[in-house]
Amino acid sequence: MSTTKCVIPVIKSPKDYQVYRISPHDSNRLAIIFDSTNANTSLTCCVEIFDVGGQTPPNRHQWAVEMFFVLKGEGIAICDGKKVAIKTGDSILVPPTGTHLIKNTGNSRLYTLTVMVPNEDFSELIRSGTRIELDAEDMAVLGRVDALMPV
Repeated sequence: MSTTKCVIPVIKSPKDYQVYRISPHDSNRLAIIFDSTNANTSLTCCVEIFDVGGQTPPNRHQWAVEMFFVLKGEGIAICDGKKVAIKTGDSILVPPTGTHLIKNTGNSRLYTLTVMVPNEDFSELIRSGTRIELDAEDMAVLGRVDALMPV
C-alpha cells in the first residue's frame, strides 16, 4: 500500500493581501500575495501597482531572479541600460545582478504580478514600509470587487 500525502494549499484573495508603500515618496505600492512569512518558502509574490508616471527606483539583486507579468497597463522596463516597451500580457525576466526598473508610461495605473526567487530580503523591505489599502480601482483590476464587501 502506498502512502499519499496531500498538502492543503494556501489560498488567498485580494482582500487578504497586505499592501505597502516602501517609502512615503514612492509612486508604486506592493500588495504581498505570498512571501516567506505566509508561504514557508523563499519567494516573494506580489501585485505591484504603479501610479501614472510611477516607477521603481533602480535596483539589483545579488542572487534572485525577478519576473514581472503585466496584468494591465503599459510602461517601459530598463535593465542594464536596455529599454523595452511593455504592455498587458508581456513578461519580463530579470537575471541576478541586472540593474533594473519598471516605469509606467501609460495614462492609467500599471499592474504587474511580480515574483522574486529567492526572497533575498525583498518582502522584509516591502513590509518595512507604510501599510495602505487597495482601493476600488485596484480591486476591479484584480477581479474581486466583491472582496470589498464583508462576507
